Amino acid sequence: MSTREINTPGRQAPMQPQPETIREGYRGSGKLEGKIALISGGDSGIGRAVAVHFAREGADVAIIYRSEESDAEATRAMVEQEGRRCLLIRGNVQDEDLCKSAIDETVKALGGLNVLVNNAADQVSKERVEEISSEQLRLTFENNFYPYFFLVRHSLEHLEDGGVIINTGSVTSFRGSKHLIDCASTKGAIETFTYSLAQNLIDRGIRVNGVAPGPIWTPLITSSFDKEKQEKFGTDTPMKRPGQPSEVAPAYVYLACDDSSYVTGQFIHVNGGGFIG
Repeated sequence: MSTREINTPGRQAPMQPQPETIREGYRGSGKLEGKIALISGGDSGIGRAVAVHFAREGADVAIIYRSEESDAEATRAMVEQEGRRCLLIRGNVQDEDLCKSAIDETVKALGGLNVLVNNAADQVSKERVEEISSEQLRLTFENNFYPYFFLVRHSLEHLEDGGVIINTGSVTSFRGSKHLIDCASTKGAIETFTYSLAQNLIDRGIRVNGVAPGPIWTPLITSSFDKEKQEKFGTDTPMKRPGQPSEVAPAYVYLACDDSSYVTGQFIHVNGGGFIG
C-alpha cells in the first residue's frame, strides 16, 4: 500500500488563535483510573484534547503521530503534568505493520490496553467532483478508514471484557459535504463500521461507539483551508462559531468510562447544532 506525503493534519504550535485543549475548570474524578488508552492522531487537535482529558481522569496514554514531533512532545508534557504516563509512537497509520507494532508497544510499555481511540484523519477540499482524482480517492480511504480497521483488528488480541473502542467520525457522514466528498465518504464508512463492529463485539463485552464532531478548530482546518474559509469556518452553525477540542473531548471520556456501560453502537454529536439527528 502506498502512502502519501501531505501537509495535513498540520501543526498546532503556530495556530492563531491556539485551540483550547482542556478547560481550566475541568475537574477529573477518576473515571478512567488505572486504564490504558491508545489514541491515533493524538499529537494535536481533538486527539490531544482526548489524551489530556483521559490523563486528568486517571488514564495512562499512548499516542500515534505521523511527523509533528514538537506537537507530540507538547502533548506528552501535558499528559505528564497530570501525573500520568504518555508513550509517543511515531509512524504512518496507513501501514498495517505500524498499527500492529503500536498496539504491541503500548501493551509492553504501559502494561495493557483498555481503550482504543481511532482518530487520525486527512481531508482535501475540492470544489468539483471531477477534481477528485482516482489517486486522491484511494489515498483518502487508505488514510482515513483502513487504519481504523487495522488498529481494531490487532487491538482485539489485548482488549478484554470491558474494553472500549471509540471511532472519530464526522457530521459530514450524516449530512454530507459538497467540498469534501471523498473525506465525507470515508466518514460514512467509519459510521457503518462502528455500528457493525458494535454488533460483532457485544458478546465479548467490548463496547464500540463514535463521536461525530462538527466544525472544530484544529490544525486540520488551518492546513487544508485557505484564510477566507478559515475566517468563515463554523459560522454557518446555529451557534455561529467553531467548537474547541475542549468541547469535544468530554464525549470521549463519557464513552470510555463506566458511565456509558449501557451504550454501544452509538454516535455522540458535538456540532454546535449543525446537525440534529
